[in-house]
Amino acid sequence: MSNCVLAYSGGLDTSVIVGWLMDEGYDVHCVYVDLGQPCEDREAIMQKARDIGASSARIVDVQEELCRDFAFPVLQWDAKYEGVYLLGTSIARPLVSKVCLQVAREVGADAFAHGATGKGNDQCRFQLAAEALDPNVRIIAPWRIERFRRKFPGRTEMIEYCREKKIPVNVSTAKPYSIDQNCLHISYESGKLEDPAQNGFDLVEFGMSVTPQQAPDKAENVRIGFEAGVPVSVDGKRLNAFEVVSVLNQIGGRNGVGQIDMIENRLVGMKSRGVYEAPGMTVLYAAHRVLEQLTLDRDLMHLRDRLSPEVAELVYYGFWYHAKMDALMAFIRQSQEPVTGEVSLNLYKGNILVAGRSSPNSLYDEGIATMEGGGSYNQTDAEGFLRIQGLPGRVQARVWPREW
Repeated sequence: MSNCVLAYSGGLDTSVIVGWLMDEGYDVHCVYVDLGQPCEDREAIMQKARDIGASSARIVDVQEELCRDFAFPVLQWDAKYEGVYLLGTSIARPLVSKVCLQVAREVGADAFAHGATGKGNDQCRFQLAAEALDPNVRIIAPWRIERFRRKFPGRTEMIEYCREKKIPVNVSTAKPYSIDQNCLHISYESGKLEDPAQNGFDLVEFGMSVTPQQAPDKAENVRIGFEAGVPVSVDGKRLNAFEVVSVLNQIGGRNGVGQIDMIENRLVGMKSRGVYEAPGMTVLYAAHRVLEQLTLDRDLMHLRDRLSPEVAELVYYGFWYHAKMDALMAFIRQSQEPVTGEVSLNLYKGNILVAGRSSPNSLYDEGIATMEGGGSYNQTDAEGFLRIQGLPGRVQARVWPREW
């Protein structure tokens, strides 16, 4: 009998997959990678895996690692997929793969199984990460196996299977949303959300935040400290990476910050619709950008902004453990060295308003920027500067006059 490690969430798909893998002749070792998922009873999830018949079930806590080594470097890049999505699920998948391979080595398993479908992005992220770490790993993706799909053509059949086996799952045929959650965000897909004409905010029950309409009628101020582009404190209190995200989830969540509804382009070629909430990371992205405006050189910041979509795509597609990403991460570590200081924000009904910023590395010089008389900027210098800047245009205008 073969040993197999399963990335186990305790949700509908992976609960069914435990039983199916056992029927296929595998000893299944369930690994719940603790990413700071809210609203979950971890011990109950482990007991469910054992009750189904898993050979072992364990929790591996990587909450701090997720924030420190995965989310915060992506934050430094200001990376958002298609300009909107903060990559909360995408960031976590390569870490899940790494943990599962570590457990596989420990239990002597040669196969890594996951519950991602053949339509989605997660199959790419799990497999590309795993194979980059261990080129000999065998990937088992039941949703890509025809005999599995024949038995479970849809979620309705899986829900019925769980009822027959007395496996508790938190979905129903009336509200069969696919929910992925960790400390960075919660995503909602499928069910009635597959109709893009429906208001997604009315359909889902948010787990980390209230709606802007439900938020307080008074703005709440929060101060965030950074060192070399990394968040290190909230309201003057020094915290570790996971604590920073957790505290800001609470503050941002109660003020209705960080909810989006988007149609995105998956790596496999289709468009999909998702609703996301990421209150803490949304606040961090806003604060980080404000501090960069004060501390980063113009050309360096513009270069980073041109490369940022590349990083977002690499994360979204699953190329975390690849040479291009390694090089880009080396670049961002160097470029973020000046990004130290504190940002003050006011949160109000889903909005984030800048209240102030300061840094020992500030490049803002009031004596240069002032609109008042005097100052250290000689406006006469601009005459020669603009004559040089305009030289190519004047030459071209003589050769190829424009109609105007």
